[in-house]
Order: sequence, then C-alpha cells, then structure tokens
Amino acid sequence: VQLVESGGGLVQPGGSLRLSCVASGFTFSSYVMRWYRQAPGKERELVAQISPAGGTTYYADSVKDRFTISRDNAKNTVYLRMNSLKPQDTAVYYCSSRGDRDWGQGTQVTVSS
Repeated sequence: VQLVESGGGLVQPGGSLRLSCVASGFTFSSYVMRWYRQAPGKERELVAQISPAGGTTYYADSVKDRFTISRDNAKNTVYLRMNSLKPQDTAVYYCSSRGDRDWGQGTQVTVSS
C-alpha cells in the first residue's frame, strides 16, 4: 500500500491550494479516505473524510465552508481543496486509508504573508 500526497506549499492568507493523494496497493473505491493535519507542537487532527463512493463527507469545524474533500475513484486519488487559508492552517497534511492503517509521507502547507 502506498499513499503519496502532493500540492502543498507556501501561500498568503486568503489564498487557495489543492492537495492530492494518489493511492495504490488496495481497492481504493472500497474505503473511506481521510485528510489529517499536524501543526508543530500539536496533535494530529482529522480535517476531512469522504465515503467510498464520495456521497458523504465530514469536516472539522475549523475548516467547514473553506475546505472541500473529493475523490476520483478512476484515478485512485483523493483531493483536498483549501480556500480562504489562514495562518492557523499551517501544518503537515496527511492522507490516510483503511481505517488509518495506511499513511502518506505528508505535504507541508504554510500560510504566511
């Protein structure tokens, strides 16, 4: 199993980014996918999750109405669209699969002017 995140970077407050996570080694379309983040000195927190077919999503209150999780089962990819970014969104973002058994290496998102 492999999860590979990409799309992070440095962005100004109010800006946008789209993260991608490409999965391999398991039946992607059968599993809930999640995005987590971990800021320096803080615990890892669940940001968003999406059901196998994409019809049901969950968001942490801190990102609701700003972030959108989506997936393309034909491409084995889950996305996190992040709008109206704030400095407090700065963290390493990780995707996970199969009940958090699998993790990617993470992608750094830094929101700063």
